[in-house]
Amino acid sequence: MAILEKIRKRTTVLILIIGMALFAFVISGIFTGNGGMSLGKVGSAIGEINGESISIDQFREEMEAAEGRFGGQATSTQIVNSVWEQTVRNTLLGQQFGALGIDIQQDQIMELIRNNPNFTQNPQFQDANGIFDEDLFRNFITELRVNQPEQYRLWLQSEQALIRAAMEQTYFDLIRAGIGATLKEGELDYRLANDKVDIRYVRVPYTSVPDSSFTIGKSDIEAYMKAHEDEFQQEAMRDIRYVYFEEKASEADEAALRESLVNLLEDREEYRDELDSTVTVYGFRNTTDMVAFLDRNSDIKYDTVMKARKDFPSVVADSLMALEVGDLYGPYRDGQYFKVSRMMDRKENGSVKASHILVAYQGAMRANPAITRTQEEAEARAQELLAEARKSGADFAQLARENSDGPSAPSGGDLGFFQEGVMTPKFNDFAFQNPIGTIGLVETEFGYHIVKVDDKEDIVRVATMARLIEPSEETINATFTEATTFEMAVSEATDTYGTKAEEMNYSVRPVNRLNAMDENLPGLGAQRRVVNWAFSPDTEVGNVRRFDLTGGYAVVQLTAKYREGLMSVEDASVQIIPRLRRERKAAQLIAANQGKSMEDIAQANNVAISSASALNAKTPTIAGAGREPLVVGTAISLEEGAVSGLIEGETGIFKLEVTARQAAPAMDNYAPYANTLTRSLSPRVGTAVYEALKAKATIEDERAAYY
Repeated sequence: MAILEKIRKRTTVLILIIGMALFAFVISGIFTGNGGMSLGKVGSAIGEINGESISIDQFREEMEAAEGRFGGQATSTQIVNSVWEQTVRNTLLGQQFGALGIDIQQDQIMELIRNNPNFTQNPQFQDANGIFDEDLFRNFITELRVNQPEQYRLWLQSEQALIRAAMEQTYFDLIRAGIGATLKEGELDYRLANDKVDIRYVRVPYTSVPDSSFTIGKSDIEAYMKAHEDEFQQEAMRDIRYVYFEEKASEADEAALRESLVNLLEDREEYRDELDSTVTVYGFRNTTDMVAFLDRNSDIKYDTVMKARKDFPSVVADSLMALEVGDLYGPYRDGQYFKVSRMMDRKENGSVKASHILVAYQGAMRANPAITRTQEEAEARAQELLAEARKSGADFAQLARENSDGPSAPSGGDLGFFQEGVMTPKFNDFAFQNPIGTIGLVETEFGYHIVKVDDKEDIVRVATMARLIEPSEETINATFTEATTFEMAVSEATDTYGTKAEEMNYSVRPVNRLNAMDENLPGLGAQRRVVNWAFSPDTEVGNVRRFDLTGGYAVVQLTAKYREGLMSVEDASVQIIPRLRRERKAAQLIAANQGKSMEDIAQANNVAISSASALNAKTPTIAGAGREPLVVGTAISLEEGAVSGLIEGETGIFKLEVTARQAAPAMDNYAPYANTLTRSLSPRVGTAVYEALKAKATIEDERAAYY
């Protein structure tokens, strides 16, 4: 109240301050030319692609259209990323179209429409004979332009999409025209797959040399990075860690919820002032107005639908189905609720499980057009199958799989459990009026059914009083205090984050290599605010911040920043050190075994000489050694009886002897192999060309500044 009183006393000052702020805002808009909208972002660029600026205004329009298409099935960040990727693609390909002079003229647009079934098969644009009428279509678009400008704007977007798709098709077709395989390439592909060699080999694995044999310093890593710079480029990234404080019901909260349900089970006496007397308030066990009772006392309303066993949670289904009318079960836990259930009504044998064999005929409802038998023939066939099904030991399910025309044939004709009124009337009556095990013939509009009644079970009406398990206000306040206390403790000395968390018995979750447009954090879900904070120029390594999340709090610390460009030596060392170790092990092993025979190498290194057969270049795998393309390639290139030198393989050094070669027989024509190569290349053109354009492009991405 004291604060409110101070505000009241300073009303005039506050009005002046707010007025000056608004005045400054408007004046700022005049001089910056943006009218003060969107904090100076209107008219700005969200990125640049090969020098071509991407307008934020246009991007927002695309975002708005995309949100309508996704219809709530994606998060805002997912839509931003999707629109950006499409913008990059459209821009890069558009630049190619301009350079090559690819364009679609007005007369070609109508040709595109005439070849698009979305338009030609729309009855709105067809004449009396069902033929696409160009005039009807033109009149429709004119009507939109005059009377429905918003719809006309959407049409223009569709038109642009059609034009772009046509230009893409033309562009990629031009590239595909230059892609193919010659007969010589076809022959090579044939021989790579079918020329085989058998070898004897000795392998000295790299694991035979201890890692400690070599010291790899920072200068070694830097030299390797300099020689392979393209492999060690990275985007700007961040590492964070967090402790999550979840607002969840405590044991005391759960006990209180259970007790609140128990207190509502029995009748109680309650004094009413307006009546000046005591009245009986019926509890859950005895209430006669269950709808009103549950409306007042339950987080789930009364469901009056009769249900079978399968409709209840499996852990309580047997217990609920065993109740007599009026009996109670619970309290019990079901997911996020505590519940008590009361049996309201029971219908014996209200659900039937049946199987059937359908014999359809030409003209029957939903009959497969391939069925040509007459109704008389169908009836005769059904009688035969009925007799077969009634034989002792007959396998009804197998008969259904082999003879039924119905969609349940693959599952042996099994229709599962169903309640009255689900099946067509005659089928329904047979299933419910006959005992389990009965097999009979029923004629319906679908054909003739040989029906078997497999099982029956009761259906019941159950009323359930439920309370959502949620934390009390006391628990929520305690969680906030806990999170705030931890935040304050680690903010004062950020280097103590890990030790403080350990002292307080909190679990720390690291999240590494976050990108600027990431959204989902493991264990927290979509948390764009956290990512934005981590990438803010004002956030330094070691900074800590508490975030209020749905259902709790996260105390987050930024633990590392990675700049865009070449990795640091420390980051790259994880990849480079194993490579350098392998190179040095290979050099040491080759030097130690140079000039030795396979037998000498095997004896000196305590390894065995092995053999491998039918090796080919297309699948360069050696049994017992794994994938070794250089070793297999060397073997393929040698003559029978030849012995190789020492080879630096993937898993060790090798020496081999070719013991046999099986050259594939020559073919008269290698065109099939050449055609297969061409066909395999063609579908990859679109993706491969775009990825190549993207890799070569200079792209400046400023999405993180806006979203």
